[in-house]
Order: sequence, then structure tokens, then C-alpha cells
Amino acid sequence: MELSTTIKPVGGQDEALPTAAPEPAKKVFLKTYGCQMNVYDSQRMGDALAADGYVPTDAIEEADLVLLNTCHIREKAAEKVYSELGRIRKLKSERAQAGLETVIGVAGCVAQAEGQEIIRRSPVVDLVIGPQTYHRLPDAVRRVRSGEKVVETDYAIEDKFEHLPQPRKAEVIKRGVTAFLTVQEGCDKFCTFCVVPYTRGSEVSRPVAQIIAEAEKLADAGVREVTLLGQNVNAWHGEGPDGKEWGLGRLLFRLAEVPGIARLRYTTSHPRDMDDALIEAHRDLPMLMPYLHLPVQSGSDRILKAMNRRHTAADYLKLIDRIRAVRADIAMSGDFIVGFPGETDADFEATLEIVRQVRYAQAFSFKYSQRPGTPGADMGGQVDEKVKDERLQRLQALLAEHQREFTVQMIGKEIELLIEKPGRQPGQKVGRSPWLQPVIVDETAGEIGDIIQVRIMKAGVNSLHAERM
Repeated sequence: MELSTTIKPVGGQDEALPTAAPEPAKKVFLKTYGCQMNVYDSQRMGDALAADGYVPTDAIEEADLVLLNTCHIREKAAEKVYSELGRIRKLKSERAQAGLETVIGVAGCVAQAEGQEIIRRSPVVDLVIGPQTYHRLPDAVRRVRSGEKVVETDYAIEDKFEHLPQPRKAEVIKRGVTAFLTVQEGCDKFCTFCVVPYTRGSEVSRPVAQIIAEAEKLADAGVREVTLLGQNVNAWHGEGPDGKEWGLGRLLFRLAEVPGIARLRYTTSHPRDMDDALIEAHRDLPMLMPYLHLPVQSGSDRILKAMNRRHTAADYLKLIDRIRAVRADIAMSGDFIVGFPGETDADFEATLEIVRQVRYAQAFSFKYSQRPGTPGADMGGQVDEKVKDERLQRLQALLAEHQREFTVQMIGKEIELLIEKPGRQPGQKVGRSPWLQPVIVDETAGEIGDIIQVRIMKAGVNSLHAERM
């Protein structure tokens, strides 16, 4: 081991004994699949590991610890993980030949769903850890380094909220002026296509005090915009400091009081949990951005019933009308599944019709994917892949048409822009509109973190161009 020696000046006491030079920092490579909740979880895992001496690296070949934070919503997402593990096996072997130890871990929803099966199928994996046990990650890695194969998927979900370290200011500053903040985990809805209740557990709300404390730390580090996260974020509820039961609407008003926070968002919502107080927050809270992700999945009542969504297309449209009545400029975003078991041409046409009525500014659409253990996987009437492909193409074409219309309508508008980061091209900065669109401005328009008034001058395929007023 390299040594360093400190010698005292002449006339001082005895020479200092040789001291060991600090060990080089351990490096972690973390790859994230799936939703914004996984992005947030990856950040929190990074925070937990940083407290244990790990530094992040973008070079997987340098990593002492490789973590894949996985998604289990669709079959292809899980298979991508196993393909990646096949490539990582070669890397681990090469590093071992050079005398370097590499710990390979699988985290996230695939880890929670498949557990020990991952190690059986991919022996290169040393560690499997589910979404509710990330606070045990540093200890689990130490156990692996002592020779164990570790599977950590048993949990009491409250532990995750209780024990994860608060984000470090230096890490928050590096991430930028926008941040995610988890307030709710899990799902009790049991839609028949979805694995989330089985991988993320039942709905649990994070305590108010923890949420406010984290928001204050984020603001102290320079964050201007906070997005509240949850599988069903608008199902959040908890006892407030006034002793009363709070819902998400009341929580948003409290977060609006945190100095430094200028913008609030939340995702993902379920139509059944959109209550009056939350709708009123859209009316009365200007810093709550006019953008709402509210998945419907299908426009057919028959398919919605088979999906166990427990609302009808009419219920959903009435809800949209109520929201737009209090915030006329709100942009709607949604999720759609085509080819659910039993979906007919008429059912699919009903989905196209609800899209025509709502006119989404943004949407995510997918072919139905059978997930083992969900009721949908065992239903009769599975739709042919070619039919799914054709329907998805038609749906996406209609969604793209509406998205383009929404973007073009922005030309000439004066909006407030939060500058987030340097642009890809020299001389540019990029921010987000209130409707979550990327907006490019000249680098002299303001500093990162500023909220400036701009006029939209041009609409590109994926972004807007603006000039400061």
C-alpha cells in the first residue's frame, strides 16, 4: 500500500509515523429503466451509496459496483435486462482477470417480481434488491463483498420512507434546478394488465413532515421546480401538522410556502383519486403548473371494465371538463394500451374517439403485454400481434397530430420559462415551459434557475424556440 509521511519542522516534536494514503473511491455505475419513479429511486440509491464512499461513473468498465434499476411493466423491458446481464458477464470476467472485483446488482421491479430466479437465470448477479429495501443497499453490498449472494425483497414499505438518507446538497446541485420528490408508493387499484401492485406493494403515503423536510433541502440546494411522484400520486393522504387529514391538494398548498420553490407538478394520477380539493388547487395555486398526466388506457367501457379501471369513458370525460373549467389552459397527457384481450375494432374506435375529444398535448401508447401473475395474462381473446401493431400505428398517428397542433399553437405566445441547463448547441440555454415543453433561448437570456418572460418564435419537432422579452 502506498504510504505518505509527514515531517514536522526543525525544533518540533518527533517525526510523525507513516500514514496510509486514502483508499481510492469505489465507483458505481447505475443504469435506469422505466418510469420517473425509477429515475428518482436511482438517485436515492446513489445517495445511499455515496454515504458509503461510492462515487458515480458513466464508464461501466471502471465500476466496482454495477446496478441495473429495472422496469417490469412490459415483457421486453425485462428481457432487455437479461440481455444486458449477458454483456456484463464478459466485463466482470475481464475485470477479474485484471484482479478487480465487480459486484453486479439488479434492483427495481424485475428484482421484486423475480427475486432468486434472477440469480438462477443469470449467475453473474451477486445482488437482487427490491424497490422497498434500498435503505439496506450499502449493507447488502458489503455482504456480497464478504462472499454472499444476497436477495433483499422482503419489506415493510414504511421503512423506505423512514431510513433513506436525505439528498446531499452537492448531488442536488449537480442534478439541476428541477427535482423529483416521492410522496406515495404502491397501488391498490389492481388493474388487470399491471404488475405494479405485486412489485411496489400496497398504497402507502409518505408522512407530511418528511416531504416538507426534503422539499426544504431541495430548495436550499437551488431547486426551483419539484415534481411529486407516486404510482397513484393523487391517492396521497396524511395527517397534517394541524391534526387534520390532508390530501394532495392541501399538501401542494403547503409546499407552495417553501421558500425558493417556484413551480410544482405531480405524476402519475388515477382518475378515481382526482378529488375536489385537488381540482381546486389547479384553480387557486398559480405555481401548480397547467399540465396533468391522467391515464385513461382505453375509450371502451367494455375494455375499461375488463381492465378493472372502475370508471367509464363518460366519467373520464366529465372529469376532464371539470378540470378545464377551473384551468382553461391546462394541457392533458395520457396513457393508452391497445390490443388488450378481447379488444374489438369497435373498442379500438372508442379509444380513438376519446383521443379526438380530449386532444392530448402529450401521450404514451403501448401494445398490451402479457405479464405473468396478472389476471390479463390468463384472459381469453388475446389479440394478434399484427392487429396490435396496426392499431398502435393508427393511435400514435392521431396522438402525434394533436401534439403537433398543440405545439404550433404556442407560436407567438408569451410565457414564463424556467431556464434549466446549457443547450446542446453553443450559445444556447434550454428551459421548460409551464406545459413541460423544452424551450431553447439564447444563452444571454438568463442564468440557470431564472424564470424569465419569453415569446415563442418557432416550433421545432421536439422543442420550441423563444426570445426573451
